Amino acid sequence: MSIAHKIGDIASGVYEQALMEEIRKADVPLHLGIITDGNRRYAREAGLTPNEGHVRGKDKLEEVLDWAMEVGIRIVTVYGFSSENFKRDPEEVNFLFDLINDSLRGLLKDDRIFKNQIRVRIIGDFKGLPEYLVNTIHDVEKITAGFKKFKFNIAIGYGGRQEIIDAVKNIAADVVSKKLKIEDINEKLFRNYLYDNTLTDPDLILRTSGEERISNFLLWQSAYSELYFSDVNWPDLKKLDFLRAIYSYQSRKRRYGK
Repeated sequence: MSIAHKIGDIASGVYEQALMEEIRKADVPLHLGIITDGNRRYAREAGLTPNEGHVRGKDKLEEVLDWAMEVGIRIVTVYGFSSENFKRDPEEVNFLFDLINDSLRGLLKDDRIFKNQIRVRIIGDFKGLPEYLVNTIHDVEKITAGFKKFKFNIAIGYGGRQEIIDAVKNIAADVVSKKLKIEDINEKLFRNYLYDNTLTDPDLILRTSGEERISNFLLWQSAYSELYFSDVNWPDLKKLDFLRAIYSYQSRKRRYGK
């Protein structure tokens, strides 16, 4: 490593520590949503295969969860596999299913899950997922169901529009069967029909890779979420980038339309 790089690393570390001290002086987001974009772009720029990019992305997620707990965030929801991702090359889709499955199985062997009492939930439409992955999802959710200190949600086979449509269908069915009256329908009731009705709205949504859109992620829940877009690809995200997102959130005034 050159002297210039060493000096840069030292300066970055000092800035990182100073930013962390500032962050600890104010409220952090309770719930952070993350759109982990840029795995394939990272791989292309690094001369790797797309699948290798996804593996690097999985490794980065483990780092970011540690950072989130360090600053005091209590809930993280990650866009793991969207409903649109089913349209990708079947070989890549199958690789992603295997990677997600192995990652979830790995959580059950990770001491941090039990030490930090992390409850893991998966949100989405499971109909298009392979049976082995659905079984793994059920196992992980069952084993971590009693944990309360930190909530880690992964959106798999998820689409925000489809979640709303599914909720509308289920409400309509309950109206037809006379379990509900039309006048009973309001925002509070509607939330009960979402994939996870215990999920609080994200305070902040972070998206990487420079794209500035939410891509069908938590459409109902993100009505008043603050948005932060980072130019770096997901596997390249550094702790300093993450802290900048949190600091930016703290500098905003949330008015909720008032």
